Amino acid sequence: MAWQHQAKRWLYLTHRWVGIVTCLLFAMWFASGLVMIYVPYPSLSPAQKLAGAQAIDWRAVNVPPPVSPDTRALTLEMRDGQPVWRLEPWGAPTITLPAHGGAVLPPVDAAVARRVAQGFSHTTVRDVKQITRDQWTVAGGFDRHRPLWKVSLADAAGTQLYVSSSSGAVVQATTQRIRFWNWLGSVPHWLYPTVLRQDNAAWRQVVLWVSGPCIAGALAGIWIGLLRTRVGHRRFKGGRMTPYHGWMLWHHVSGLGGGLFLMAWIFSGWLSVDPGRLFQKADLPEQAERAYAMGTPMPSVTLERLRALGSDARQIRLSRDGGLARLAIFNGDGIRRVYDASNGQALRPSDATIAKAAQTLIPSGHLIAIERLTAPDAYWYDVGALPRLPVLRLRFDDPAQSWLHIDPETGVIIEHLDSRRRTYRWLFDLLHKWDLNALTLHRPLWDIWLWLWSLLGLVTSVSGVWIGWKRLRRA
Repeated sequence: MAWQHQAKRWLYLTHRWVGIVTCLLFAMWFASGLVMIYVPYPSLSPAQKLAGAQAIDWRAVNVPPPVSPDTRALTLEMRDGQPVWRLEPWGAPTITLPAHGGAVLPPVDAAVARRVAQGFSHTTVRDVKQITRDQWTVAGGFDRHRPLWKVSLADAAGTQLYVSSSSGAVVQATTQRIRFWNWLGSVPHWLYPTVLRQDNAAWRQVVLWVSGPCIAGALAGIWIGLLRTRVGHRRFKGGRMTPYHGWMLWHHVSGLGGGLFLMAWIFSGWLSVDPGRLFQKADLPEQAERAYAMGTPMPSVTLERLRALGSDARQIRLSRDGGLARLAIFNGDGIRRVYDASNGQALRPSDATIAKAAQTLIPSGHLIAIERLTAPDAYWYDVGALPRLPVLRLRFDDPAQSWLHIDPETGVIIEHLDSRRRTYRWLFDLLHKWDLNALTLHRPLWDIWLWLWSLLGLVTSVSGVWIGWKRLRRA
């Protein structure tokens, strides 16, 4: 039929001309994705922050915890050699107050940033300059710290630390090696240059409209690959299943072998920015969340008790999530100890106590299951490592089928997963990162799996680029 002939012609034309550009993108994405397996985007973990933090100078601490009804949590730590209280009011920015009577906290200028960086790294500072953002601080999570002080250290690794102008704390760190590999990894993979990523709305649109044609090109290629494959008796000359030779043969065979993986990968990449906000989870009711976090009065805690419990602490945090006032003591080795804030005794809250308080967070449903996870599973995991354990999982029968992951010691809500986010876990995380515990906890199985399919994708992409280049030269 004429319409079938015309449809096939457009199929070939679409794949040919869209494929020239999309294969370049695919080659870049597969190569940069392999880099990201070993060098992820830089971030400063809580453990790294504690390791670099100064031990609390108890000789200078003489201001008791400034508790107020609107305070969600309090943290005692050091800032530029001075002890400070960090107050976290509900729905408002953190407030920093001196923990030493009569002390005045100077603004975070270049001199303060230099001292903070030196204390954090125990290394000489080479240069300090103020920035609004750069490639490693472009994400919105740094907005509350802007402007930032970028401190370059005089070490062999070429370390750069970023000090918040609001808190005076180190909030990001990179090395020359991490920066180099990220220019070959995360930056091209996420289409993440600063000039684009600083406008989140524009960046999302670029990702959507760049990856969209790639889906069309991949679909057309898979269809053509199947049309040009003969498995039965009517094979091509010489009994071959494919009519192609040379670069076209490589493109055809690798495209068929890795086509479904490539399709799943680009589709999940398109989903990474959640088009249409289809997988945006429902928010917890603000009043219920506030009641959960601040429902019990914060008891008066003496400095003597804090000093006795945290004599070698880098950070002490007072909170009252889930109806129990707690003291969390953090040391430089990252180990956390949790106590009852009212009496200073080691705290072992029952799962039932937390679950009872958490029921109010999901007013449209009832609690139907309580589970204490002591090992990772399909929804609680960390790629290549063990997640925080144990963790409490509460399941509800509300319309969104909500799950809550809660720290059983502190009562902090770690994660809220509803049915949409659990679906997203499979459509994006699995298809894009293949983050099954069976693979990631038994490396190098995960590495081999990703390398196998990525190499197939690279062969498909590179051969497509070469074929397209030859076609353009003849055009």
